Amino acid sequence: MIIGHRLRALRERKELTQGDMEKRTGLRRFYISRVENGHTIPSLETLEKFARALEVPLYLLFYQGEEPPPLHRSSKTRLPSEELWGTSGKNARLLSVLCRHLAAMEQNDRDLLFFVARRMAARKRAGTNVRQGRTVTVAFHDPGQPPVISHERPNT
Repeated sequence: MIIGHRLRALRERKELTQGDMEKRTGLRRFYISRVENGHTIPSLETLEKFARALEVPLYLLFYQGEEPPPLHRSSKTRLPSEELWGTSGKNARLLSVLCRHLAAMEQNDRDLLFFVARRMAARKRAGTNVRQGRTVTVAFHDPGQPPVISHERPNT
């Protein structure tokens, strides 16, 4: 098994014994031996413990090159500098409150809320403004189907 050989090579390069790894990871020495000899497949959590103990990034347990592998960035991935909404500060607290309220709602109400949110986001992406002064009527006809929405313009 490749991961076991890789762990042993990294451990020996750092001049650590299995006993040192036992102290650093909190894992038993016999378990470390079984992983290194390919008799046991460690979980991702265990691999994270090995990486921390070896003071290497997790990817090095899988990658053999000297330099980090090139990043293949798709349009949906973000760089660490691009903070996602709701990951910190006031937005994180707001997201937490929203989650609590969503959990207290019934499924039909959640479906309606998500449907309206998707429509609003689609309009924003398309660059169209939501016009004010409209009356919007939403009706559920069939529980498994999306709601029917009708727009009425005010009489002016």
